[in-house]
Amino acid sequence: MPERMSPSTIMTILLVLLTCLWSLISASSKSKHRKLPPGPRSLPITGNLHMLGNLPHRSLQQLAKKYGHIMSIRLGNVSTIVVSSPQAAELFLKTHDTNFASRPKIQASEYLSYGTKGMAFSQYGPYWRHMRKLCTLHLFCPAKMEAFRPLRKEELGVLVRKLKRAAEEGGVVDVSEKIGVMNEDITYRMVLGCKRDDRFDLKAIVKETFFLTGAFNISDFVPSLAALDIQGLTKRLKKVSKTIDQLLEKIIDEHEQVANTRTGKQGHKDFVDVLLSLTNQQLNPNDEQVYFLDRTNVKAILLDMITAAFDTSAASIVWSLAELLRHPRIMKNLQEELQSVVGMDRMVEESDLPKLDYLSMVVKESFRLHPVAPLLIPHESIEDITIDGYDIPKKSRIIVNIWSIGRDPNVWSENVEEFYPERFMNSNIDLRGHDFQLIPFGSGRRGCPGMQLGLTTVRLVLAQLVHCFNWELPNGLVPQDLDMSEDFGLSLSKAKRLLAKPTYRLM
Repeated sequence: MPERMSPSTIMTILLVLLTCLWSLISASSKSKHRKLPPGPRSLPITGNLHMLGNLPHRSLQQLAKKYGHIMSIRLGNVSTIVVSSPQAAELFLKTHDTNFASRPKIQASEYLSYGTKGMAFSQYGPYWRHMRKLCTLHLFCPAKMEAFRPLRKEELGVLVRKLKRAAEEGGVVDVSEKIGVMNEDITYRMVLGCKRDDRFDLKAIVKETFFLTGAFNISDFVPSLAALDIQGLTKRLKKVSKTIDQLLEKIIDEHEQVANTRTGKQGHKDFVDVLLSLTNQQLNPNDEQVYFLDRTNVKAILLDMITAAFDTSAASIVWSLAELLRHPRIMKNLQEELQSVVGMDRMVEESDLPKLDYLSMVVKESFRLHPVAPLLIPHESIEDITIDGYDIPKKSRIIVNIWSIGRDPNVWSENVEEFYPERFMNSNIDLRGHDFQLIPFGSGRRGCPGMQLGLTTVRLVLAQLVHCFNWELPNGLVPQDLDMSEDFGLSLSKAKRLLAKPTYRLM
């Protein structure tokens, strides 16, 4: 006789069948009275999740070529709208920005952002407005950015000295690793107020956080299957969440101990000091809704700051330098501009950046081809709305594929896959979210508040590396054979580390 199925197996099968039936009925009833944007047919339960692949930005680009720049797909039970043109992005992020300013609740943000108490993943409303105002006024204000200028200069000087020693030894350098370490050091000092050491090993934690936050977690799209943890992501989220909380508690405790013994003004406050100084204060005395910053809020915001600063700028710098290595003509043009504006007897200063027009074009072109957040952070519709003749239901997830927009031949004309900074010659397109053909930092209410800091870091480090050194690929590798494959997560990194041989070129 065949072996009898266990009760748990029977329950699992029934759950799956009921979920399947519910999904079919739900999808059928919702579509009868709505004109959704066109899109591919979906499967029961999982919808179109199977069509995303390992590089969702590329898969969605191919689907958009068939179904249009406003496309409807179903991710599990979640109605999802994919936006793939500047015109459509402007409709969602500017014209109707208020209706799409919220964020969907996802399992990762519940675990990693203390129930969405940070800024990046919190839903639109008074709490989010207070958090953004706090971060803008106290963490990303011009005075704070200026106060940290010597720190950035010092850490970049350390990187240049390391590379100079490597150049003297004639060795090949892991450029990705060197840039990553420098960016980590800046983050440690700016956010936590300390040098990188064994007490606060954030690298592995941030890497896991980026993966888990960027993953398409089936628990977010088919909640009835969440208890099964099919992908094992819930277990990983619980583990890293506990590790993060212990680490942040330790960091805050140390800052509180130092604050209790500090007298007067002693140097610049790091981000932890600033946030702790605001705890138990009413964030907006003129608002009817009262919000106080407590320890949990501080931890949630700190994690936002750490993850945002840790990897994104470094990834952009690596992509940019890799493209310059693939295009010696562009590298030469940039070095000639640096030699003309800065000279060969000193390093680049932040004050030089506004005068480096070709550098600006190189960075724009790098962001066009390699946006670090290719799908931005998803938005969510607050109410039902009709856009461009299509019905967008309440609670729809909005994905803006800026990677696809950067390769749209209707926007960038010919040679969209070519790295060609001159396309920005005599162009007013900027990176600040006003020109929707190029929005690497997002746009509207949910645009990145740390944009100026990130842009300054990318431009300064790239300029310094190109000005101080000549670069060549190792082992006879020709530029066109440099591996430019991608590693998808919350950020889009270069899959293979960038290896190159530097030669010091300053007098």
